[in-house]
Amino acid sequence: MNQHLHLITLGVRDFEASKKFYAETLGWKISRPQEGIAFFQAGGVVLGIYPRELLAEDALTSPEGSGFSGITLAYNAQSESEVDEIIAGLEIQKA
Repeated sequence: MNQHLHLITLGVRDFEASKKFYAETLGWKISRPQEGIAFFQAGGVVLGIYPRELLAEDALTSPEGSGFSGITLAYNAQSESEVDEIIAGLEIQKA
């Protein structure tokens, strides 16, 4: 069996802010641009972001959800200064 993960899709509450975070704050390039969904190449895995309510609809579940979803993702920055830049980008988006 080939143990390989191909795609992770996140249902996000604010699609445009999430897309901006990955594309502008992290500097990831959007691949296969499409309306309403964004895909990012992430070292052999594709990260997709999609509006939460639409992803829930696809999964035949409620978009409300509650509690821990059982999923965590990690991004390992190259340096402490890169972490500072990412945090600063998040703070700008919250403003």
